[in-house]
Amino acid sequence: MTESSEIKGFRNLSPDARRETVVAKTGLTQEDGAVLSGRDILPMELANGMIENVIGKFEIPMGVATNFRVNGKDYLVPMAVEEPSVVAAASYMAKLARVAGGFTADADDPIMRAQIQVLHVADVEAAKDAILADKAALIELANSKDAVLISLGGGCKDIEVHTFADSPVGPMVVAHLLVDVRDAMGANTVNTMAELLAPRVAALAGGQSRLRILSNLADRRLVRARVEVSTQTLSTETLDGAEVAQGIVEACALALVDPYRAATHNKGIMNGIDPVVVATGNDWRAIEAGAHAFAAISGRYTALTNWEIGAENQLVGTIELPMALGLVGGATKTHPAAQAALKVLNVKSASELAMVVAAVGLAQNMAALRALATEGIQKGHMALHARNIAIVAGAEGADIERVAAAIVEEGDVSVDAAKRLLG
Repeated sequence: MTESSEIKGFRNLSPDARRETVVAKTGLTQEDGAVLSGRDILPMELANGMIENVIGKFEIPMGVATNFRVNGKDYLVPMAVEEPSVVAAASYMAKLARVAGGFTADADDPIMRAQIQVLHVADVEAAKDAILADKAALIELANSKDAVLISLGGGCKDIEVHTFADSPVGPMVVAHLLVDVRDAMGANTVNTMAELLAPRVAALAGGQSRLRILSNLADRRLVRARVEVSTQTLSTETLDGAEVAQGIVEACALALVDPYRAATHNKGIMNGIDPVVVATGNDWRAIEAGAHAFAAISGRYTALTNWEIGAENQLVGTIELPMALGLVGGATKTHPAAQAALKVLNVKSASELAMVVAAVGLAQNMAALRALATEGIQKGHMALHARNIAIVAGAEGADIERVAAAIVEEGDVSVDAAKRLLG
């Protein structure tokens, strides 16, 4: 995308006009626009080939978060999500962030882990030594079946061995294959390598192989994002920006020390991350598992972000978490809407996608903490939830917006109030 991701009055346009604007800005074709409209774009035959026992299709809304700038590049970010306020909150925080240049981000090489569990090992340390002594041959064997990945610079790069002298089923040794999967999420690649190497690893360890599968704790495939915001940007009608910034820092502090708060804090981060992962056809369950496991990697569950006041009195936010995303394979290549969403994003690699997604997660977290530090979470959320309430009350067509606006104005966002206004 060559134009700015800032679109004036975007929220006030009709869905068709919004889509046409996105298509024009990103240089998509009219066919791509039709796919993004969601009008029967997943044929039943294709759906039936994607999963088992297909009986139909299930749709959720797809929106576009505006204003994002990451590492100096602008992005319109497709988000597939059913919860009100998520897209609006991400867009607004990105608008505040772009005043100071937007987000910066970086990502590790796309290294995934595969685990080979070996049981009934007489001497775990001797088994570890034997496996590591044969490391070069094991890596060569792992790389023997995927010439394409090797040609792209990927492949098995290293092997670790973890030992457990005592477990509920006795001593065990676990070999970890560390595999550069390039622009794939990598599950199929690393699982295939683990199954190929398992007999040889078991023989070296003098035991019996059991599990041969990837780990979703992709701690060698981390992504980091950072944002700095002037406190003046955070000012509200009733609060000075410095007060808001301090409130965000204090709200984050609870999540850093208390797992009860950290769970909700991190859920708010995933409110931003998951919709982009879903929209691009990636495995949001794997991303969730990796994120929450990483949040507890120290032995205590804690926040995935940190907020502090910088040396120049600016608000500084950072995030770090695993991000195993792909541009090739899976639904990213079979689902038409996922392919169109990736065209909207215009990312060139899985690492670039990961950096954008991390920035969205950080923006979503800033939005939640800002609301908690000021007016509370419910006021803004319920205002955006008002259309859902109007629909539940029975509003249709133009009445949806009319009733939603009225119950927000009254300050009573409830089904009863909406029904009263419908007469």
